[in-house]
Amino acid sequence: MGKATGFLEVERKDRGYLKPQDRLKNWNEFVVPMDAQQLRDQAARCMNCGIPFCHNGCPVNNIIPDWNHLVYESDWKNALEVLHSTNNFPEFTGRVCPAPCEASCTLNIQDSPVTIKSIECAIVDKGWEEGWIVPQLAARKTGKSVAVVGSGPAGLACAQQLARAGHSVTLFEKNDRMGGLLRYGIPDFKMEKHLINRRLVQMEAEGVSYRTSTEVGVQVSLDSLRENFDAVVLSGGAEKARPLEIPGFELQGVRFAMEFLTQQNKRNAGDDELRAAPRGSLTATGKHVVVIGGGDTGSDCVGTSNRQGAASVTQLEIMPRPPEKEAKALSWPHWPLKLRTSSSHEEGCERDWSVVTKRAIGSNGQLTALECVRVEWIDGKMQEIPGSEFTLQADLVLLAMGFVGPNTPGMIEQAGVELDARGNVRADTNSYATSEDGIFACGDMRRGQSLIVWAIREGRQCARAVDLHLMGATDLPR
Repeated sequence: MGKATGFLEVERKDRGYLKPQDRLKNWNEFVVPMDAQQLRDQAARCMNCGIPFCHNGCPVNNIIPDWNHLVYESDWKNALEVLHSTNNFPEFTGRVCPAPCEASCTLNIQDSPVTIKSIECAIVDKGWEEGWIVPQLAARKTGKSVAVVGSGPAGLACAQQLARAGHSVTLFEKNDRMGGLLRYGIPDFKMEKHLINRRLVQMEAEGVSYRTSTEVGVQVSLDSLRENFDAVVLSGGAEKARPLEIPGFELQGVRFAMEFLTQQNKRNAGDDELRAAPRGSLTATGKHVVVIGGGDTGSDCVGTSNRQGAASVTQLEIMPRPPEKEAKALSWPHWPLKLRTSSSHEEGCERDWSVVTKRAIGSNGQLTALECVRVEWIDGKMQEIPGSEFTLQADLVLLAMGFVGPNTPGMIEQAGVELDARGNVRADTNSYATSEDGIFACGDMRRGQSLIVWAIREGRQCARAVDLHLMGATDLPR
């Protein structure tokens, strides 16, 4: 793969960023791509490692060494074909995936993995630029129809695969635009939404029909879908946010992260304030913002707050500060525990670990501060440290502590499907079938909060299972 001695001759290089003072002025993507020769050099670093652990690290099982080699040979079109054989939307994963493939790369043993994510993104971006990405029409129609409920990455992948198998697919979305988490959960500065729009155009040409502003279980009953479609796929995601159950939780100024992020994405899409923020505008402008939760959603809140002109931004995490570097002998080729600093953190943010919020303080119903305490972890159990209490000034608190499962009222209740111990829809990863005949589930609604790349994998595999259920045989890849 690549050049036999490439990993010895070429140092790792990745895409760069515009300077913070420049990128904070707008909501555009700010990654600076590498040129074709730089990408070819980086692809040359993909060594003949014998066992490509990157395959195991990648949830969609991308055939990484093969398309790296094709980029090294400047055969971009065939590289795109190999990339698309496992991943419907590499322009999404090439921008927002945390790249577990790079963590698994053999060269990561010495902290210099191949820049897989950047090469992946470059391949698909070139494919769009050259006009190589076109609708893939089914050779014949099967006469079967499928309703896919939820247009996030799992639903999009499932719908596209089923349409390519010849089924009539209708994609239902409760929001006013297609895309789910991709559309309203991810800030534009990480992934601009025209990337979703052009895929929707492709999918529509392939035969997928769209029903926006249609919440199944509210505007349309689940029973009506079962009556009018041969199969139903539940791909609605895990939207039930973990609450912060402390005194003062009800104060004006304590809000969930997803509401904050969605409002700004709607503004960026051109919506007026009434449409973007029907419950009232939620902005960080001039405020002291505290983000509770140290994950990607919290990081997105930091970047959005800085662009809105927050007076200060602080991010709190309940877990201890991770080490700067992982213990390779213990973690590789698995996803390592180590400190990760995002581009949003670099734009301006105070970060604090091992902190628990005890109480929200307010005046006249408006938040003014947070009472916190430091904790230590002993034998896996959290203990407060006596005398470590402190107070943070706060005008806006954004709760980004993850999601505990799908919303069950409405669609899931009407479906009557069994749930697992965590409250997700019960289905295995072979048949993706729920306890109700003809109803399938995939993505975060089935597995719980996870990565976009896992959602794409489950959407593809679920499509294969549905095709097999309807036709008795399938040519769709797993």
